[in-house]
Amino acid sequence: MSRKQQTGQKLWQRAKSVIPGGNMLLSKRAEMFLPEAWPTYFSKSKGCYVWDLDDNRYIDMSIMGIGTNILGYGHTFVDSAVHAAITNGNMSTFNCPEEVYLAEKLCELHPWASMARFARSGGEANAIAIRIARAASGKSKVAICGYHGWHDWYLSVNLSSGDKLSDHLLPGLEPNGVPIDLAGSVIPFEYNNYQELVSIISDHDIGVIKMEVQRNHGPKDDFLLKVRKLADDNNIVLIFDECTSGFRETFGGIHLKYHVFPDLAVFGKALGNGYAISAVIGKESIMQCAQSSFISSTFWSERIGPTAALATLSQMENQRSWEYITLAGKRIRNGWLSLSSTYQVPLTITGIPAISAFSVNCRNPLAAKTYITQEMLKLGYLSSNLIFVSTSHTDEIIDTYLQALGRVFSILSNHIETTAPPIDSLLEGPVCHSGFHRLN
Repeated sequence: MSRKQQTGQKLWQRAKSVIPGGNMLLSKRAEMFLPEAWPTYFSKSKGCYVWDLDDNRYIDMSIMGIGTNILGYGHTFVDSAVHAAITNGNMSTFNCPEEVYLAEKLCELHPWASMARFARSGGEANAIAIRIARAASGKSKVAICGYHGWHDWYLSVNLSSGDKLSDHLLPGLEPNGVPIDLAGSVIPFEYNNYQELVSIISDHDIGVIKMEVQRNHGPKDDFLLKVRKLADDNNIVLIFDECTSGFRETFGGIHLKYHVFPDLAVFGKALGNGYAISAVIGKESIMQCAQSSFISSTFWSERIGPTAALATLSQMENQRSWEYITLAGKRIRNGWLSLSSTYQVPLTITGIPAISAFSVNCRNPLAAKTYITQEMLKLGYLSSNLIFVSTSHTDEIIDTYLQALGRVFSILSNHIETTAPPIDSLLEGPVCHSGFHRLN
């Protein structure tokens, strides 16, 4: 069934004339999904359903607000708590008590930590963590592994010896506007490559190691334990960035699963189920160094963020959401493997179960991704090759999604072989753009 998409596309063209890039987040640009045909804008959302500006309803089997909504869109309990906060006043000259309750709750979930600071985005929280860690170590150089936001400290990697982040995980990120004086201050290392990190620490006066605990691959040969000991032996502050991985496999950071504890940890995305809140937690001896620097912002003190986080954590705990989304993610991955076998569409599957992705092993995987998005949209799904699973993804929804994807794979399979007509011939518009690889 075809879908009206004209209103969203027309507004997207208007947006690009008044907003650089068209919007605030690269991952939500229409070109990342289906250039010239992506609905782009929503009028409302609920559970895992999204309505566009022409009132077409879609089932979101895609990025679910870039992973912000583990409990689904418009969760009644969370929204009710936020509505009450708005009614009582979101801002005042006084501080909101919810920030104290949230700090206590996060430290309760992570007994190795005893203090917390809050912001409203993952990039901000990562920048806060770096500032605190540098203050604590007294050294400025940082070794990184993973994606940690858009701020100067991170993009400074690309000021030295070409596009280092391109090989690391993010191609095409230009450091224009980043002070050249920051060159050499941040050095990337590959996940599970312990010897590379040892060499970096040997060659540089590293004060901070900042890394994602897990994204596409788990630790091998006690990698995380080795990193922890290396940091201890060299008086280095260890930061785990859990903005993406947090609350996906455990009730808290995924590092709890591996029993390896950092000095600081960063949370974002799912913490507020769609409301803006991020956190830095850590050991008191490290966190108190925030007092020796200037880390302060007006809207970090508003009430909605911590209120939403407390309500979200309550519902996560009641529902054991991390267990549900992990099992649902495995159900989806098994479905992908079954379709791959049935229709002879070769796939490579990556990520943790709750954040699952696949790539089609063919001549033009981006064209394959675009075709899947194009056809699934016609069938009423927001879907490409990546899904952030939520508790609103029921077994019935997953089953009907896999049935729809099977219809698409049955056509796609005829264009996989090198002697077959190219997948491009199936497209009704341009191929989607490549984006974040976010490998580790």
